Amino acid sequence: MKRRTLMLGGLALTTPLFAGSPAGAAPAAPAAGPTTASGSAGGPLTNLAHLDFLRQAVAPPAQDGHTTYRLAEFPEVGMLWTYAEPGPDGDLRRVGGGAYDAATDTWGQGAYNADDVSRAAVVYLRHWAQTGATGSRDASRELLRGLTYLQTTTGPHAGNVVLWAQPDGTLNPSAEPVELPDPSDSGPSYWLARTVWALGEGYAAWRAADAGFAGFLRERLDLAVGALERQVLSRYGTFQTVDGERTPAWLIADGADATAEAVLGLAAYVRAGGGSAARRALRRFAAGIAALAGGDARHWPFGAVRPWALSRSMWHGWGSQMPAALAAAGRALGDRRLLDPAVADSATFTPWLLTSGGPDNGRIPTPVDRSQIAYGVDSRLQSLLAVADATGRGGFDRLAGVVAAWYFGANAAGVPAYDPATGRTIDGISGDGAVNRNSGAESTIHGLLSMLALDARPQVAQAARQGRIVERVGTRVVEAEQGARDGGAAVVTPASSWTGESSISGGSLVRMPAGSTVRWELPPSAQPELVLPVVDLAPGASAVTRWAGVSGDGRELPLGQVRHGQAGAQGASPAPGVLLPVTPSGPGELPAGATALVATAAGDGAVVDAVMLEPLLSRFVVAGGGHATAVLRSAARTPRTATVTLPGAGRAVVEAYDSAGARRSRTVVSGTTVPATVLPGGFTVVRR
Repeated sequence: MKRRTLMLGGLALTTPLFAGSPAGAAPAAPAAGPTTASGSAGGPLTNLAHLDFLRQAVAPPAQDGHTTYRLAEFPEVGMLWTYAEPGPDGDLRRVGGGAYDAATDTWGQGAYNADDVSRAAVVYLRHWAQTGATGSRDASRELLRGLTYLQTTTGPHAGNVVLWAQPDGTLNPSAEPVELPDPSDSGPSYWLARTVWALGEGYAAWRAADAGFAGFLRERLDLAVGALERQVLSRYGTFQTVDGERTPAWLIADGADATAEAVLGLAAYVRAGGGSAARRALRRFAAGIAALAGGDARHWPFGAVRPWALSRSMWHGWGSQMPAALAAAGRALGDRRLLDPAVADSATFTPWLLTSGGPDNGRIPTPVDRSQIAYGVDSRLQSLLAVADATGRGGFDRLAGVVAAWYFGANAAGVPAYDPATGRTIDGISGDGAVNRNSGAESTIHGLLSMLALDARPQVAQAARQGRIVERVGTRVVEAEQGARDGGAAVVTPASSWTGESSISGGSLVRMPAGSTVRWELPPSAQPELVLPVVDLAPGASAVTRWAGVSGDGRELPLGQVRHGQAGAQGASPAPGVLLPVTPSGPGELPAGATALVATAAGDGAVVDAVMLEPLLSRFVVAGGGHATAVLRSAARTPRTATVTLPGAGRAVVEAYDSAGARRSRTVVSGTTVPATVLPGGFTVVRR
């Protein structure tokens, strides 16, 4: 599970991805029979066997304010174990979260959680819609009954959701470790947003199959929307200041990520005839998400929709379905304006992301947490496919195939992350290639959501089978403290690298008094690179740093300057100042063959964290099964041509797309080395 409260707890921003699941003895838990078995050669990729294994029927005790559809007649509801880890015999066992108490058969957090129950319901709903499988229909109903049992129906917090439940169904509203809000149904939350997602898709799926159950889901969704109106949308139209930038104050948990998942459910509900309150909430939430879009191919955040309204510095792969949500909202509301930020995120940001390392858990703003999980990969995949459907632009399908190749081995470990024979998705891969082979609910869910999408798009699935990384040429990060310092420039290492809104790259900064310099010796690049100093901007700071490259013959080449006082008032930001990559106000491009980079400070207060060096043409190449695909991305101001060497034989198809993802040219080329033109701010896909 990923929640902002886990992420922001003092650089517990790296959630315990590689620490394994919580310790403690697990209760015995027999596997449920699979609703579908798959994975045979040429068959569907989606295999629900492991997700079925995680399901559990529970008869919860009577608890005030909690009930569900026809509970008296059918006292058991569907739940889902949170984690699966190897037991002493090597077989996976189902476990809960937090410390386990064998005497009481309870966990510090619980056995089941609303985050995963809701998203598992979405898996079964989509599988039912896609295949007609009655087992998935029934599983979706029982999980939706379990999810609505977790929803509080009375009192001041009606409509909110308790996050955790124990093995016998007893609710645990105040879990250990503490998560906010506490109690978990006392305010808006990620799990409320995901409940809206499941209820919206649930109503749309069930309205023709069972009017009575669909009516119940509608009542509960309206109850949740009422809670959001009361707690969040009451602030619609108001803004907060975050380091000088106005950001929307009406997002769920201040997150475009959380809000996007609610929007997916609201859009499905509105398309299925949902009422005026849901339509109003959908429009307002979508406007708030769109307000966090920014940047272009040469300026941070490179066209992305940022996930958190309280940080100008943060992006993370997990939960990054903001483009998918905007595309869904735009289609449901008939408002094409919502597509613009979704297109920019897909056409400008995603190619940069692919060439610079992929959907990392934390780019804050440098890639401080290179761990990658199915939740991040699936979020990028779903977003590309949703924008492709909304625009009819095939380039986004091309990118989606390359993103999904992560599941089949195009990752830092070079191993498959999903197994069609078992339906298991591993819990993550670290930046150095370490693999967490547990297969908990969240990873299983998002792996299956991806496989459902691939099964529906055979051409994208075929591209995804290219599970080997051939080449990646992208962002280089140079730490400030690695440079040679003069004139009083000094390394500063704070007690924590987490500032409250960003993370210090490498754990240290360099403070530069007036007249000081820092010089970095660089391996020469084969092409020009855009220089993006990552600096701590402070309101009113007088400091200016001037940047220059050094050619092979020792000449200094001016690149421009950075003003360190560009930030505005702190406002609601958790930390003073803001750590950002800044594009210099000059040429900004380090020439090919340059051997050094020099920064010189004028005025006091300059703080430099790192330097991001962006190739004007970056690339990512994957291959497998006799095919290969290259994605090239441009940060140049003019069209540029590169040559790409692709494995395999036969002709190559070269498709050039502009910064809006519209295809501008298509050529077919013979030979091993393929010339490819990339448009300014656009991307080119080369396929063999």
